[in-house]
Amino acid sequence: MDNYYNNNAKEFFDGTVDANMNEHYTAFLEKLPQGAHILDAGCGSGRDSLNFKKLGYQVTAIDASDELCKLARTYIGQEVLKLRFQNITFENHFDGIWACASLLHVPSTELRNVIGKLAKALKPEGILFASFKYGTFEGERNGRYFHDLTEEKAEKLFVAEGLKVEEMWITKDVRLERVDEFWLNIITINIRKITAEEI
Repeated sequence: MDNYYNNNAKEFFDGTVDANMNEHYTAFLEKLPQGAHILDAGCGSGRDSLNFKKLGYQVTAIDASDELCKLARTYIGQEVLKLRFQNITFENHFDGIWACASLLHVPSTELRNVIGKLAKALKPEGILFASFKYGTFEGERNGRYFHDLTEEKAEKLFVAEGLKVEEMWITKDVRLERVDEFWLNIITINIRKITAEEI
């Protein structure tokens, strides 16, 4: 997967950097305090990180692709950490986590563990936004691995890791050439109990 984004970084950057995500931003940010610390988990082009920064939020951006980290670093104007979801070790750290079109590349055998790591990275009552292609497909599509979700499967996955589902809604792809593709958008709140080791 990392190789795909390393080999196609510029094309991916150009194809996503101008996508209008305002509807999704509003749904996420209205649940966060002003100046909140947001983890952009799988930041890609850095489009969303830059938007959050401009609105006065503190942003930590991560991505697993070396090439996208370089492009995003220049675009955002700050450091972007090269970090895979499976290696996240933050605990009780972020007010919000933005995982836009990124967790969908995590295999089903690893996704619950990754969601658990993200839950641990959130502060109590922290907010997580995630989006997946809508459906039941799992496997390779156009050179990349995808794990699509339905509402039922998403509810089970996030609730199992201490995240209460606040909202789920389906949207068309914001890119004009892909309006026939649908996305499942999920907003959850962290109700997970913090262990003594995390305090």
